Amino acid sequence: MKVTRPMLAAVAVLALAGCGSGGDEAAVPETASGSLEQLAAEVKCTPDLQTDADEIRQAICKNLDGKFILATFATDRGQREWINGAKDYGGHYLVGRKWVAVGDETSTLTSLRETLGGDIEEGTDHTAHTGGH
Repeated sequence: MKVTRPMLAAVAVLALAGCGSGGDEAAVPETASGSLEQLAAEVKCTPDLQTDADEIRQAICKNLDGKFILATFATDRGQREWINGAKDYGGHYLVGRKWVAVGDETSTLTSLRETLGGDIEEGTDHTAHTGGH
């Protein structure tokens, strides 16, 4: 695999994102992998399947941590394109390899992260844009 400048920039951003975390990274397990059903079983929810396509499988889940969407993707690129589009609508995202959990509450995803690992990403905050428009 050829290393490009954008790849190096992405690695640098990820490395900097971990700075100042107060040591919480040690508590995060290795990122889980598997099918939608396997990931759902890890966090003790029964998935209510909403989308079952070749590119994406998506379900609504609810467990003791809260309600969230769990999605798995056929490709890394498909996942990143989906996340980039979804982030325009705000929200909180727990991102693993070829899967994502989406929740309204950061606390829900923080709890899921204790089991699934992954990285938390934030969507765009549009609250500053409300007003006289």
